[in-house]
Amino acid sequence: MKLIAFDADDTLWANEPNYIDVKQKMCEMLSHHVDEETLSTRFYDAQIRSLQVFGYGAKSFILSMIETAIELTNGAITGAEIQQIIDTGRKLLDFPIEVLDGVSEVLETLSKQFDLMVLTKGDLFDQESKIARSGLGHYFKHVEIVSEKNEQTYLRILQKYNVQPTDFLMIGNSLKSDILPVIHIGGRAIHIPYATTWAHEMVADEQLIGKSFTTLTNARELLELLETVKDEA
Repeated sequence: MKLIAFDADDTLWANEPNYIDVKQKMCEMLSHHVDEETLSTRFYDAQIRSLQVFGYGAKSFILSMIETAIELTNGAITGAEIQQIIDTGRKLLDFPIEVLDGVSEVLETLSKQFDLMVLTKGDLFDQESKIARSGLGHYFKHVEIVSEKNEQTYLRILQKYNVQPTDFLMIGNSLKSDILPVIHIGGRAIHIPYATTWAHEMVADEQLIGKSFTTLTNARELLELLETVKDEA
């Protein structure tokens, strides 16, 4: 392998729980306007619309919260309530980074043997800030922050670094973004599921039929797996 890439959010550090927490606080703030089930459904719809314009990340999430609040209250929401939503959402831009168990040790070992890359989608400022706050940045030779992770994106990045798909390994928690596109271009992928996954990153079981990839329960298992592959080679 010439290049090993890691997804960032919910692969290197916990991310989704912070978004779930902020969403729950929004539901509590607006509970006197609308029921939680309706709000959750409409908020998800707003998030998907926002992706087309604002992309992924905290800022898009906050704008979706505001849009949802205005729509579901027919504009009756007060400026003070909108400010409260903004203040709550702003926590997504500076929350303490919780590096997942085993990640630091794995990166320290692998960085001595391979070129490592952070390959994540989202807002540039937001993701750069999280990488800096994590204290993991020095393990990575390359950082790529993209608007979407699909086959075209992976091919473009591999061409940029003059790496063939067969010499590329992607490690991440999202089957939709980290695993399937890499398999489709002939690369290798390792799935490390996280406890919670955003609905937009879910894939149907039938999409996985005939797809070959490895699933691990945690980052620590990665070293043992790669050592086994090296021995077999």
